[in-house]
Parts: sequence; C-alpha cells; structure tokens
Amino acid sequence: MKADELRALQAPIKEKYRDNPDAARVVLKAEGRLGEGIACRIETGKAIAEAGLHPSTGGDGSQLCSGDMLLEALVACAGVTCKAVATALDIPVRDGTVTASGVFDARGTLGVDKEAPVGLDAIELTFSLDADATEEQLASLHKLTERYCVVLQTIRGNVPVASSISLQ
Repeated sequence: MKADELRALQAPIKEKYRDNPDAARVVLKAEGRLGEGIACRIETGKAIAEAGLHPSTGGDGSQLCSGDMLLEALVACAGVTCKAVATALDIPVRDGTVTASGVFDARGTLGVDKEAPVGLDAIELTFSLDADATEEQLASLHKLTERYCVVLQTIRGNVPVASSISLQ
C-alpha cells in the first residue's frame, strides 16, 4: 500500500471521527472459558488459543503463556503501527522484525516470596528494519510508532482496570 492509498482509505474515517468523536470510541473485547485442568480457552476469531501455566510455575509447556501473549499483542500492535506509519511517511520497509521481551520473577506469582513482584518488571521492544531510511526518518518512524501503538500506550499508561467476580 502506498501513502496516498492509506490516506484515501483513512480520510473518510478521520472525517467521521472529527465530526462525531463518540464514533471513534471502539469497544474491544476478549473472553475466555475456564475448563479442565488449569487452563483458559480464548476464541480469537481466527483460532482457539489455550493458555495455561508457564513451565516455571508448573506448566508442561503445551499451552500458551499469558505473559507471552501479552508480549505477542505488543509485537503485533507495534508491527502494524510501524508499517502504517512507514507507509504514511513514504518510508519503504521491505522486511523487518519486532521483538518484545520481559522478565518476571516466578516467586511472585507462586507466592514463594511476598516481596517478589508479580508481573513483568520491564519490557524491551526492539525493531530491526530492512528499509531505505535516513537516521532522521528512522527516528521519526520510531517516535510515531511508539506514539500511536495502542498496546504500548496502554501498557505505559497505567490504565485503571476494574475487576469483579460473581457466580453464574
């Protein structure tokens, strides 16, 4: 896709949102089903994913780790955003990789050490691109990719999460 094609595709959408800001508020939803064993099945719309315990917490490695899935969501969003921004800036990206990694202390989630944190203590997001771009263009691409990546901004934004539990 070329920059002018992307602009033409998004122009009526942007105009709609300028005229009606409430229309831009999109509800995203994920749902899982608890089943046998220690697992949660998520229907993605394309496939069924089953998450379970990470091997460091007792899993056998046959199920997805939700921490990995979080990083995969970040990589997917950052990758799509990077390609969209590159297209808008007329920076031809032939190929590339996006990698996210993070470390968690299994003692926290297992309750072994009350002082050990639960969750990733840091995330590293890396882009490696095969593109014809100057250092200035690359810096702009990086800055704008970070700015417009929904998952990255959500993680960085310390978004409040409401939680509840009830019986069926």
